[in-house]
Amino acid sequence: MTVRPTLSASVAKDRAAVPRSAPRWRRDCRYEALTGYLFVAPAVVLFLVMGLYTVGYGFVLSFAKWNGFAPNWEWVGLGNYKDLLWHDPVYAPRLRQAAVNTFWVMLAAPALTVIAAFPLSVLLNQVKRFQSVLRSVYFLPYVTSGVAVFFAWQYILQPDGAVNSLLGGLGLGSFEQPQGWLGNLSTAMPTMIVVLVWGHVPVAMLLYLTGLQGIDRSVLEAAELDGAGWWRTTASVVWPLVRPITAIVVLLNLREALQGFQTFLVMTNGGPGDHTNVLGLEAYRLAFLKNLAPTLGLASALGWLLFAVALVLALINLRALRSTT
Repeated sequence: MTVRPTLSASVAKDRAAVPRSAPRWRRDCRYEALTGYLFVAPAVVLFLVMGLYTVGYGFVLSFAKWNGFAPNWEWVGLGNYKDLLWHDPVYAPRLRQAAVNTFWVMLAAPALTVIAAFPLSVLLNQVKRFQSVLRSVYFLPYVTSGVAVFFAWQYILQPDGAVNSLLGGLGLGSFEQPQGWLGNLSTAMPTMIVVLVWGHVPVAMLLYLTGLQGIDRSVLEAAELDGAGWWRTTASVVWPLVRPITAIVVLLNLREALQGFQTFLVMTNGGPGDHTNVLGLEAYRLAFLKNLAPTLGLASALGWLLFAVALVLALINLRALRSTT
């Protein structure tokens, strides 16, 4: 008579076989882990070299004087920071002037961007036909090559450019700028702010449009049933719901105003008379436009000062964002 093995005997046999296959399972796991490490190794090495090393190198350089070519550094400690802030009679006044210009950009650019982008997104959200086409058209300023756009703006703002010609054709010749809109001390910075806002509005508009499309339709319908008109609904219902997006838009514009300099470099190079010189452009000048003067340390110190200010602004904005949610 043949006795078949019971179920418990089969389970015990299978369990007894597990330890014999465990070493192979561990080898497979180690092989998979090693394969994963090899795949991510290039990215990690690139981050260590281009990220941590350069950041640490720049931080140490901010405490030294070096022109980029001399074999040795001159260690000065906090001397670079003191020279920038108050000690040096050449660099300190330039930094204060650049800080004032940057402050006006940080004050005006985010405000004008919000003022232009939010109504535009509200109107675009109400368009039922060709919305994707209009959205693409409004986004073109952001995706167009920056240098080409800056040169185009520089061309139309010249004394014989399109802006003066348009004003003359409309009978507003008294508003023309004979030396150009970028050559007049009183119009150079406001004109640059307008150019910056023109480039920032597309992204802000898309962010607002995304937020508007995420609003529950029942909330708007309830406001309409309560007798609120379009203006009242937009101001009292829609605007409070998109305040977190406003905080993000303001933070992005503050960061660009504080650290960006490409627009000013291409269009004015800080002129006329340093009236459009901003902190980001001043750092670039100290690093690359001072010939063989040992100013790389000053540029690095200014970069770290900008980083500290940007960090403080980000923390303030984050706190404000948390209070609105």
